[in-house]
Amino acid sequence: MLALLVVSSLILLTAYFGESAGGGLHSVQRGVLEVVSPIQEGASRALKPFRDFFGWAGDTISAKGKVKDLTKQRNQLYRQLVTERGATAENARLRNLIQLDGNYGVAAMKPISARVIAQSPTLWYATVTIDKGTSAGIHEDMAVIAADQDNGGLIGKVTNVTGDAAQVTLITDHTISVSARVVADPHNNKPPRNPAQAPTGVVQTEVGKPNDLVLQYTTRNDDIRPGDSVVSSGICSSRLTGVYPPDLPIGTVTSVQDAGTDDQKVNVRPLVNVRRVQFVQVLTKKLNGNKPTGCLR
Repeated sequence: MLALLVVSSLILLTAYFGESAGGGLHSVQRGVLEVVSPIQEGASRALKPFRDFFGWAGDTISAKGKVKDLTKQRNQLYRQLVTERGATAENARLRNLIQLDGNYGVAAMKPISARVIAQSPTLWYATVTIDKGTSAGIHEDMAVIAADQDNGGLIGKVTNVTGDAAQVTLITDHTISVSARVVADPHNNKPPRNPAQAPTGVVQTEVGKPNDLVLQYTTRNDDIRPGDSVVSSGICSSRLTGVYPPDLPIGTVTSVQDAGTDDQKVNVRPLVNVRRVQFVQVLTKKLNGNKPTGCLR
């Protein structure tokens, strides 16, 4: 049967292409087209809304797929950007810590690096928890330094220790006070001071402003100006040992109220934003009992 159909088709095709344009087979074709064309056109018009709908549905699904892919790519790029920015900020902090090692002789104090794993929930009690403790050689009353993206300096001391963690109380906590001295800003056109003649005082948190520091116990003869630096002074005593090594940067003088009087108030902005600290270094070794150079022993 199939062979008969194939042979018949070949015979018809041969006859169709062999006859003239006015032949019978061509006339039959034209007749069929005249009958079928209106039906095809009507069907095409009737089905057009359905074709448009399915075309629109297909385009919508395709567009949604593309939006989903683009959203996924956007989120991946955003995460990558956040990661890169985080790595850049972390590198800046580590560079500032390394700079402290080089500029202030921190390496000789046997620093132990640690990561901040928790912060106090209140501003008044300013503490952080680090992931190193007695098992790493950390003990109470060890000075702690850190760096943010801009600066590095003294941030506090160890006040509580366990085997694998320690609590660091920050200099912005009201229970902390640090003996300090003032280093003149060279842009203030003041001659360099002998450290023994530099204004000294005690850095503490200002009452009611836990994020601000005040240098207290200065005198009317102390020439202190905005822009001057405040550093730790160490302790000059033959019997006592200081907690904080000398010459570690603490902050910058922002204003002096009632200057030239015994009641002058020296406001200090901390160099390090303690709320952004991620890494710290605990200074485990005291050099010369944390006494400044030239101190009588």
